[in-house]
Amino acid sequence: MSDNDGKKTLGVRGGPRSGNVKQSFSHGRTKNVVVETKRKRVVKPAKPGGAPGRSAPGSSQTSADGTRRPAGISDAEMERRMKALQAAKEREVEEAAQREAEEKAREEEKQRRREEAEAKEREQREAEEKAKAKAEEEERKRQEEADAAKRAAEAAAQPAPEDAAQQQTRAPAKAAPPRRDDGKNNDRDQKGKGRGKGRDDGRRSGKLTLNQALSGGEGGRQKSLAAMKRKQERARQKAMGGAQEREKVVRDVQLPEAIVVSELANRMAERVGDVIKALMNNGMMVTQNQTVDADTAELIIEEFGHRVVRVSDSDVEDVIDSVEDKEEDLQPRPPVITVMGHVDHGKTSLLDAIRDAKVVSGEAGGITQHIGAYQVTTESGSVLSFLDTPGHAAFTSMRARGAQVTDIVVLVVAADDSVMPQTVEAINHAKAAGVPMIVAINKCDKPEANPDKVRTELLQHEVVVEAMSGDVQDVEVSAISKQGLDDLLEAIALQAEILELKANPNRAAEGAVIEAQLDVGRGPVATVLVQRGTLRQGDIFVVGEQYGKVRALINDRGERVKEAGPSVPVEVLGLNGTPEAGDVLNVVQSEGQAREIAEYRQKAAKEKRAAAGAGTTLEQLLAQAKENENVKELPILVKADVQGSTEAIVQAMEKIGNEEVRVRVLHAGVGAITESDIGLAEASGAPVIGFNVRANAPARNSANQKGVEIRYYSVIYDLVDDVKAAASGLLGAEIRENFIGYAQIKEVFKVSGVGKVAGCLVTEGIARRSAGVRLLRDDVVIHEGTLKTLKRFKDEVSEVQSGQECGMAFENYDDIRPNDVIEIFEREEVERNLD
Repeated sequence: MSDNDGKKTLGVRGGPRSGNVKQSFSHGRTKNVVVETKRKRVVKPAKPGGAPGRSAPGSSQTSADGTRRPAGISDAEMERRMKALQAAKEREVEEAAQREAEEKAREEEKQRRREEAEAKEREQREAEEKAKAKAEEEERKRQEEADAAKRAAEAAAQPAPEDAAQQQTRAPAKAAPPRRDDGKNNDRDQKGKGRGKGRDDGRRSGKLTLNQALSGGEGGRQKSLAAMKRKQERARQKAMGGAQEREKVVRDVQLPEAIVVSELANRMAERVGDVIKALMNNGMMVTQNQTVDADTAELIIEEFGHRVVRVSDSDVEDVIDSVEDKEEDLQPRPPVITVMGHVDHGKTSLLDAIRDAKVVSGEAGGITQHIGAYQVTTESGSVLSFLDTPGHAAFTSMRARGAQVTDIVVLVVAADDSVMPQTVEAINHAKAAGVPMIVAINKCDKPEANPDKVRTELLQHEVVVEAMSGDVQDVEVSAISKQGLDDLLEAIALQAEILELKANPNRAAEGAVIEAQLDVGRGPVATVLVQRGTLRQGDIFVVGEQYGKVRALINDRGERVKEAGPSVPVEVLGLNGTPEAGDVLNVVQSEGQAREIAEYRQKAAKEKRAAAGAGTTLEQLLAQAKENENVKELPILVKADVQGSTEAIVQAMEKIGNEEVRVRVLHAGVGAITESDIGLAEASGAPVIGFNVRANAPARNSANQKGVEIRYYSVIYDLVDDVKAAASGLLGAEIRENFIGYAQIKEVFKVSGVGKVAGCLVTEGIARRSAGVRLLRDDVVIHEGTLKTLKRFKDEVSEVQSGQECGMAFENYDDIRPNDVIEIFEREEVERNLD
C-alpha cells in the first residue's frame, strides 16, 4: 500500500493483524520479516438528508465544505490542519525543485570544465601538429628544391633529350599527392590532418612498448645523422613514387671463438637492437656488452643472411706483413757488429777508440751495464752499426739478445788475461746464432801480452784463427795506442762484403728492441735496431705486448731524425708501455690493429702464466709448501733504470741461496722508486734496491715514516755482494760436536732422593757436568741428554779427568746398566756464509 506521498510501505489491507513479508537484498540474499499492519481510519461523507449531529464513537463528521474530518474536530481546526498540510507539501516541492536545480548546475559546471580542458588540449595538440607539419613542409620544399637543382645540373651535364614517357613519369612525382576525400566532415578532416601526417611520419604515440624499445625507437638517445639522412632518403623515394627495395648486402663475417654482441652487429652492419631481438628469439637474454660463443653467433649470422668465416684469436697477428722480399727490392745495408768478451777485457774502450768518443766515463765502475747501439762511419766511407754488450756474467741474457740481431761478432780477448768464462760464453752465443766471428786480441801494448797464448787457448773451444791455419780472422789491437784499429775495420768490411748483407727499405718496418727504459720526462723509451723496412715518424707499431705511434726518433748522437732505415739503431718514443728487451717491433696499418694485437698478446701471456701456476696438482702444492716450510726467505724489491738491468739483477738474485735460505724478488720494475713500492716493501718487510734510479720526494718521506730501507747501487758487483751478505745472516749457525771423553759404567747404585747412580771410570778424555752425554749400549745410542749430577767420592765436581772414578746420574733417565758406555761431548756454533 502507499501513503499520500506515493511511497511504498509494508503492510496489508484490513485491521490490525500480523503477516510475513519477504525482503530482498544485494548479492541475491533474502529475508522473511514479520510485520504488523493497522487499519487506517477513513472519514466518510455524510449521507444526503442525514441530520447533522454528533456521530457515534469511531465515526467521522463532515465539515461545512463537505470534507471528511475525524470526530471531535471543528471546522476551524480542520481548516488549519489542511492549510498546514498544504504548506508542508509546497515546501517539499520547493525543496525538491531547489535540489534538482543545484544538481543540474553542478553537472553543467563539470561539463563546462571538461569541455574547456578538452578544447585546450585539442588546441595545444593542433598547434604542435601544425608546427610539425609546417616544418616537414619546409623540409620537403627544401628537398624538392635540392632535387630540382640536382636534376638541372645533371641535365646540363648530359644534354640528352628526354622522351615523353620519362617526362610523364616525372610530372606526377613533382606534384603533391592528391588529398583523399572520403566523404567525411571537412572540419573533422582538417582537425585530423596534422595527426594523420604525424602518424605517417612514424610519430610515436602512446606508451613505449617492448617492440619499440628493441627496434630502436625515438625514446632514449638521439638519432644519428646517418639515420636522419636515411629517413629523408626514404621520404624522397616515397614522394618519387615509392621506394625501391634495396638489395641485401651479404657480407663475410669473421667469427672468432667468442665475440661481443655489439661487435657482432658491427661486423654484420646490422642494428644492435635487431641482433639482440634475434638472440632473444633464440632464448638468450643478453645485452650488447655481453659475449656469445661462436656457435650461437654463427646461427645469428646465418639468420641475417651473411656468410660465416671462422677465425681464431691468433689470426689478429696475420695483419703483420711477413711476405718475403723480392730479390730486385733488396738494397745493400750496413752490417751490425756485436762486440763481446769477458768483463774488463776492453770491449767498450775498443769501441770508444773506433768512435773516438768517451763512453767508458759514463758507465759506473768502468763497466758497461747497458746494451749500447752506435753507428760508425769509417775513413773509407762505409757505415758500421755496433752493439756494445756487457761482459759481466749477470748480463748473459742481454748478450744472447745481442747475438740474435747481429751479423758479425767481434770477440775481444785480452792478451794479458787470455780466455775467461765469459769469453767461452760469448763463443757459444755466436755459434748458436750462426754468425761469423772476428777475434780482436786487445791490450797488445802491455809488456805481459801474449797473443799466441790466446790463439792456443781458443783452439780448445773450436775457434781456429787464421794464424793457426783456420778460417776465423784475428787482429792484434790496442784500444789505448789505437794499434791495429784500421786492420780490424778492414776485417769487418771484408767479412760484411762476403756476407752480402741486403734489406728492403721500402716496406713496413721491422726491428728488434735492444733496450727499453721508462724515462721520467719522455715516458717509455725503446732502443730499436731496424732490421727491415724504414721506420718513420708517425708510424703505428706493435712491439711485444705494447703498441704505440712513433712520436720521435733519436739517433745514437742524440739528434732527432725523421726516419731510420735497415741496420740503424734509434730510440723510439711514443709507446704506451715499456716493452721487454728482445721484443720484435712491427709497423701495422691502424691503431685498432695494433691495439688488438697487443691485447691478444697480453691475454695469451696472462693465460700462459696462469697455466704455469695451475700446472701442479694439490698434492704437489702441499708437498712444495711442506718442502719450503723450513726455507728462510729474504724478500727484496728491485727498481732499475732499464729493462735489461732489471732482468740481470733478478737472475743474479735467483742464484743466491741454498736449501735453507733464498732471495725472493717481490717486484722488479723500471723507473723511479714510488710510494706504491714503499707500501709493498713495508707490507712485506723488504728493503728497496735502486739500481741507477732514485726515490722521488713522496717516496722518501713515506720510507722515513714507515721505516723502509732504500739502498742505491750503480755497480752490480756491490749489489750482489750486499744481498749475499744479508742472506747469509739468515743462515742458522752450524752446530759442531767435539767429543771430549768416554766413561764406562762399572756398577749401578740406588741412592735415596737421587735415583740410580752409575759408578763410572773415565776411560778417555775428560768428563764435564756442563757437557752433553749419550748412553751407548752395544755401540747403539739409547739415550741423549744431560747430567743431573757428577760426583767424585761424596763431593759434587765440575769435571773428572781420565783414569779417575766418578758417579754420574742422568736427568730424567734411570735405565742404566753395568758395562754401558757414556759418551761426553760439547757443542759449538759456527757461522756460515753463502758461497
